Amino acid sequence: MAMRIEATMRALADPTRLRIMRLLGTMELAVGELAQVLGQSQPRVSQHVAKLCDSGLAERRREGSWVFLRMGTGAQPGGGRAGPVGDAIARLLAIAEQEDADFHRQCEDDRRRLAAIRAARVESAEVYFAAHAEEWDELRQLHSPDRLVEQRLADAMEGRPLGRLLDIGTGTGRMAELFAPQADHIVALDKSLEMLRIARAKLQHLPAHGVELVQGDFADLPFAAHAFDTVLLHQVLHFAQDPAAALAEAARVTRPGGRIAIVDFAAHEFEELRARHEHARLGFTDASLAALLEDAGYDPAPPTALEGAELVVKIWTGTRRPLPESRDERDQVKKEASR
Repeated sequence: MAMRIEATMRALADPTRLRIMRLLGTMELAVGELAQVLGQSQPRVSQHVAKLCDSGLAERRREGSWVFLRMGTGAQPGGGRAGPVGDAIARLLAIAEQEDADFHRQCEDDRRRLAAIRAARVESAEVYFAAHAEEWDELRQLHSPDRLVEQRLADAMEGRPLGRLLDIGTGTGRMAELFAPQADHIVALDKSLEMLRIARAKLQHLPAHGVELVQGDFADLPFAAHAFDTVLLHQVLHFAQDPAAALAEAARVTRPGGRIAIVDFAAHEFEELRARHEHARLGFTDASLAALLEDAGYDPAPPTALEGAELVVKIWTGTRRPLPESRDERDQVKKEASR
């Protein structure tokens, strides 16, 4: 423990690293963005980042050619946990800013430059949406209004705490934004770096510790088994060439007793969605979706349908079955699955 504390104290023994920690308490930032805020070269900032990461106070995460930095969740060399230490340091820096006028002025300047970065993110997102607005509007006209879908989904998710929620294929981050107030923590995952950039702009007003953005594929989720209480796939499954594999991965990361919610189209015949919007599946029947959920290890519940449009949106939910507790039970489950 003494060695970990010593490394932590050494990592903080620099005014630039104190400023970085104060900024990371606000939001996740790319190393290049940190360099912009701090007014220092990227190689120099990278050296400071390395010291913070080595001590466990910060964590790196790569998205394509960009490296993002966030407050450390506690992973330490040797497997220790430094979460409480990180929380204490965050409180100490907040107090230091109140007591040290020079530190306060420097942090204020940093926050002003950070606000400019946030504004640039929003502007970039608006440009992207403007370029794609017409094709998305065409698709929206075919199905129920987004707000109605969101309300029905929120109704379907009521009754139990969301806990740790995984939003697979987060896209613009709308679902993460919608459920952030009810969840303990949200991981918003998307394969597209472009969409993660959009989501980051949309979610940057939320507390940095409450939402995590991760690049990844729904067919190979980068998470440990049973890591989430709730898994959500909102208008995502129709992109899967192999929906069974995608749901098997979702089930792997869902804890026993946890829930899954799938929002997607009922089976339809709009072939143009394959060519214009890259849909691999033209919706799902209730029977096929229930079978997929059961095979993945969920107990499906009756679906909810939003009728009244050319494309019918449906909400399918399920509860992750308890894991077999003995070898005999596991063998029985395998035998039943093979029938």
